[in-house]
Amino acid sequence: MKKYTLHFLQVLLLSCFCATPSTWSADEPIADTEAGIAVDTDLEAEREVLQSQLDALNRDIDGLHALSLQVDNLPKQDREAVLFRVDERSFQVFRALDQVTQLAGQLPAEDAQRIEIEHRLREDLTGAGDTAFARIDSLDKRIIGFRSDIESLSGGRLIASKAYISSLELLRIQYYEVLVNVIERRKSLDMPSDAMQQRAQGLLYLHAETLVGKVVFVGSALKDMRSRLEREADNSDLNATVKNFSNLHQQYLQRLVIISGLLEQLGLDNTVYASILLQQGKSFSVRDFKGPVFQEFLQNSWDTLQKSLVKNTPDIAFRLLIFILVLLVFRVLSRLTRRATVAACARSGADLSILLRDILASVSSGTVMVIGVLMALSQIGISLGPMLAGLGVAGFVVGFALQDTLSNFAAGGMILIYRPYDVDDFVEVTGASGLVKKMSLVSTTITTFDNQTLVVPNSKIWGDVIKNVTAQKVRRVDLQFGIGYGDDIEHAERVMADVVGSHEMVLKSPEATIRLHSLGDSSVDFIVRPWAKTEDYWNVYWDLTREMKMRFDKEGISIPFPQRDVHLYNEKVLPS
Repeated sequence: MKKYTLHFLQVLLLSCFCATPSTWSADEPIADTEAGIAVDTDLEAEREVLQSQLDALNRDIDGLHALSLQVDNLPKQDREAVLFRVDERSFQVFRALDQVTQLAGQLPAEDAQRIEIEHRLREDLTGAGDTAFARIDSLDKRIIGFRSDIESLSGGRLIASKAYISSLELLRIQYYEVLVNVIERRKSLDMPSDAMQQRAQGLLYLHAETLVGKVVFVGSALKDMRSRLEREADNSDLNATVKNFSNLHQQYLQRLVIISGLLEQLGLDNTVYASILLQQGKSFSVRDFKGPVFQEFLQNSWDTLQKSLVKNTPDIAFRLLIFILVLLVFRVLSRLTRRATVAACARSGADLSILLRDILASVSSGTVMVIGVLMALSQIGISLGPMLAGLGVAGFVVGFALQDTLSNFAAGGMILIYRPYDVDDFVEVTGASGLVKKMSLVSTTITTFDNQTLVVPNSKIWGDVIKNVTAQKVRRVDLQFGIGYGDDIEHAERVMADVVGSHEMVLKSPEATIRLHSLGDSSVDFIVRPWAKTEDYWNVYWDLTREMKMRFDKEGISIPFPQRDVHLYNEKVLPS
C-alpha cells in the first residue's frame, strides 16, 4: 500500500479555519457596541449562539489538527482507519463553518461583527475549496490503490476491501457536497467562484458519466441474468449473482441521484442524468413532468421504441400471426369437440339427461379453448409457469370470497349426477313451480305457466324437497264428485263409469277407480281416479269434470249445494 501523508491537509485546514491564532478566538470580543446605545436582547442572544459555534469550530479544528499530526507515525494497518476518521471530522469542520456563515447572515447588515466575520470568511472560503479538492484527489488515489490490491485478495479480506472502497466512494461524494456548499457560500458573499465552479463541474460531470456507464452496464447484465434465471430457477449461484448485481445497480442509481442533484444545485444542466433516472424508475416526482427533463425522457423513450420496433417488427408480426392462427385453430377444434361430445352422448347407451349433455359439451369445448389460449400466449413469449401459479393463488382467493357460488357449483354437480329433473319437466321447488327450461352449474331457470321466468340457485333446490310432477310417464287423475242423499247411488256409479270409460285419453290399464268415498254434510261423495299419460293429465282432468256435470244433469242426478237443516221447537211457557 502506498504511503499517504496529510501534511497538506494540516496546512490547508489551518489556513482555512485558523489562519492566525486570533482569527476565531473565543477570548476575542465578539461585538462592538457604541457607547450610550442599549444592546438589544435578541441580538445579544444571536451573538451568544454565534460565539458558541465559533468555540465549537475552534475545538474541532484543534482536534483535527492533533489527529492529523499522528497519521504519518501510525503503523500501516491503523493508518487507513485514522485517515477515515480524519475525513469524518473534516466534514464536522466544514459543517461548523457553514453554520457560522448562516448565523452571521442573520445579524444586521451593518453589524460590526457580521462585517468582520464576512471579511474573514472571504479569506477562509478560498482555502476551504482548495482543501475539498485536495481531499477528493487524495480519496481518488486511495481508491485506486485499494482496487489495484484487490486482485490478490480473496474470501473475507476481499469482501472487507470492497466494503471499504465503497465507503471511500461515499466519502468522495460527501466532499462533492462540501465543495458545492463552499461555492454557494462564496456566491452569497459576492466572491469570484467561476474557476472553482468550473473545476467542480468537470469533476461532477466525469463522476456522473462514470456512474451512468456503470448503471447501463450493470442494468444490461442484470436483465440478461434475470432472463436466464427464469429458465434456470434452481441455479443458486445465478440467483445469488442476480441479487448482488441488483444491489449494485441500486447503489449506483442512488449515487447518480446525489450527483444529479448537486449539478442542479449549481445551476448546471443535468437533463440527461435526470432522464436516465426516470427511465430507471428513480427520482420520479410531479416536477419531473415539467421542463426539459421530461421532454428528454419522452424523446429517449420514443427513440428506444422506434429502434425496438425497427429491429423486432418482423419477429413481432410473425409471433402475432402465429398467435392468431393458434386461436383460430383451437376455436375450430373447440366447436368440433362440442359437436363430437353431443354426438357421443346421443349415440351412447347411457341414459344421460339433457342438462348433463349440455354441461359436458360446454366443459369439453371450454377446456379445448383454454388450452388453445395458453398455447397462443406461449407463442408470444409469455411464460405459462408463473401465470398458472398466479391463477392458482387467485383461484384460492376467489374461492374463499365466493363460497356461496361454489356451493351452487357443488349442488349443480349433484343435480347432474342424480338427475331429479330434466329440461321441460314440471317441478315444484322452494315454493316455485313451472317448467325447467335450462340449467347451469350455478342456477336453474324455470318458466311458470303464466310465462314468468324464475332463476333459482342450485343450492336452494338441492337443499329442499324437489317435486318432479312429470318424472313418470303415467299419472293418476284425482277427481271427486258429490250426489244428493236422495239420488240412486248405483245409478250414479254406472254413469260415472260410463263417462270415464268412454274418454279416449283414459288408459285401460291401470284400471280406473270409482268408489263411494264419504258421506258429507250435504252430499254423498265419490272418488273417481282414472289413469292417463302425463302429457294428457290436464286434458283428462278438465274433460271428465265437464262431461260429468253434463251427464248428471241429463240423468237427473243432483249435485247438491251445501245445506243445513234447521228445526224449530215451540215450547209452552207454564204459568208461575
